[in-house]
Amino acid sequence: MIATATPARDGAVLFAAAGCANCHTDRPHHGAPLAGGRALVTVFGTFFTPNISPDPDFGIGRWSDGDFIRALRRGISPAGRDYYPSFPYPAFTEMSDDDILAIKRYIFSVPAQRQPDREHELRFPYRIRAGIKVWKILYLREGTLDADPDESKEWNRGAYLVRAVVHCGECHTPRDWLGGIETARRFAGANAAVDGMKAPDITPDPRALGRWSVDDLASYLDDGLTPSGDSAGGAMAEVIRGTSALSAGDRRAIAVYMKAQTPIPPTLSHEVAKGD
Repeated sequence: MIATATPARDGAVLFAAAGCANCHTDRPHHGAPLAGGRALVTVFGTFFTPNISPDPDFGIGRWSDGDFIRALRRGISPAGRDYYPSFPYPAFTEMSDDDILAIKRYIFSVPAQRQPDREHELRFPYRIRAGIKVWKILYLREGTLDADPDESKEWNRGAYLVRAVVHCGECHTPRDWLGGIETARRFAGANAAVDGMKAPDITPDPRALGRWSVDDLASYLDDGLTPSGDSAGGAMAEVIRGTSALSAGDRRAIAVYMKAQTPIPPTLSHEVAKGD
């Protein structure tokens, strides 16, 4: 297992890097922080994110540490209900318990919001929640991320941040018709991500991030500026808001890990990151 990412006091940093507020705050409609209600439009229908503020009735204020770990590790609610994988627990499952609980402690330190959740609006057959159990058998690999003894400490740190905390592959990897990640094309871009977004190829292929140096990528994760002077927009601007909270060492570790990935040629023109 990879060691705990940061001291527990840095739960706010982990919270930001994991993008919790990005999904669970309806910023387009000036929603209250962590009150949920943001619409996530996908090919399966529209998901409405839940309230994760510490409100005891409408949020997660009554959740125990075990409840929170089970939700992020196994995608199961305190009531035993399976969560749809629009909640990226297939990535969060790789986080350490200490880091998961650091995020919980931070969430419980912010104001509660008394806003009820909204039901998802999904197409048939995806609205049949029982199907999630089958999905988990096929795609969920529960458990913390193991360190690779053949790689450096910096590479392993980057792997942990990319795969578990920032969960880059959840958007930047193609999915099959059941919504499972195509692991053989991890980070190769996706044609239909959340909200109709086209997520670019972020592998070191020459037509993607191959021309970016480690320093270029680490800097981009801080200020959102590409080597050619373009700036991150849309959903990526929200991601940068989170990665900019990380230490310079952590951003560099992410860059080292990503530059070490196998280049995968983008199959669609939109799957090319702007690097020149």
